Amino acid sequence: MTAGGAGTFLELWRDLLPVGRDTASGGYRRFAWTGADADCRAWFREAARARGLAYEVDRNGNQWAWLGDPAAGDAVVTGSHLDSVPGGGAFDGPLGVVSAFAALDELRARSATPTRPLAVAAFADEEGARFGVACAGSRLTTGQLAPERARELRDADGVSLARAMERAGNDPESLGPDPGRLARIGTFVELHIEQGRHLDVTGDPVGVASAIWPHGRWRFDFHGEANHAGTTRVEDRRDPMLTYAHTVLAARKRARVAGALATFGKVAVEPNGVNAIASLVRGWLDARAPEEAGLAAVVAEIARMAAERGARDGVDVRVTRESFTPVTEFDGGLRDRVAGLLGGVPVLPTGAGHDAGVLAAAVPTALLFVRNPTGVSHAPAESAREDDCLAGVTALADVLEGLACR
Repeated sequence: MTAGGAGTFLELWRDLLPVGRDTASGGYRRFAWTGADADCRAWFREAARARGLAYEVDRNGNQWAWLGDPAAGDAVVTGSHLDSVPGGGAFDGPLGVVSAFAALDELRARSATPTRPLAVAAFADEEGARFGVACAGSRLTTGQLAPERARELRDADGVSLARAMERAGNDPESLGPDPGRLARIGTFVELHIEQGRHLDVTGDPVGVASAIWPHGRWRFDFHGEANHAGTTRVEDRRDPMLTYAHTVLAARKRARVAGALATFGKVAVEPNGVNAIASLVRGWLDARAPEEAGLAAVVAEIARMAAERGARDGVDVRVTRESFTPVTEFDGGLRDRVAGLLGGVPVLPTGAGHDAGVLAAAVPTALLFVRNPTGVSHAPAESAREDDCLAGVTALADVLEGLACR
């Protein structure tokens, strides 16, 4: 890598790092359409303009920075997202966006001449941390999320996505499929921190994804009866917390037996009083598996066990699927070409969803990973060494040069 690419990465990373950071925990809270999100968007806009790139925001809130004429078509686009989960790490998403700008600077330092338009993209609300639907920006763009449903999504405070967008100065009525924009894209390449330790085990700084496991989110509503914690007899209780707790344990057991993953990571309780039996416990299940049939079987079994236990506890159980992504097999020809451009790096599957997985239904897509020595993600301990980050920039520049330059 030239000094220009390395300097770009370090400068951009330093500028973005404080945005949305909790100094006490070291984690991040960059939810969609909040102040932290606005600061991330401003950072992206300035990075684009500092490089003379044409900046725009599309109808779904995704940001774009163009080198060359977008209307020419067959563009090579790279990027990721800037939002985070609650208490998330620094690298999940931002590493791909920072590396994309640095890779373009690296191409310029190499005097590489693009023969196709190039663009950096930052997709809106990839994590779904605020409104519950992951990859909202890319799903809307590809028509996988209906705009009517998107506008009515609500956060924990009851604020709709439409209202949040309006407060941020965006028009929610413009949401919807964007086939014209997708027609401009010939290839999409996303770089991302590895969410696991495969590369750390193999000793490789960079890898290429082969596929993304099918995955989804289900909301379990456990309806019981509110009552006094200190006076209500055990036999008179309809306590939804008991049914919820049983379901959490059942999910772990069924997933382990099936070779899948099932996690209740978010819960809301009403009325949420220390001395009150709950009237409602609402838990969100994240489930993933190597195959769709296996995933469906695991979720169905968890729902069955929840309903069975609910009948014993006097609790009504209702299950709603909030999002689902089928198995994503990345374009084999592009995957092999990218791996070849990088000298035969490891090719591995992942259980984590990405905008690349959503876009793969519409355009040829590849996904690069950068080594994560802790294997931790969605937490402050998520990390990558500086030399590995710079190796990722070099790898992305090599791929962009091989795909878009002469």
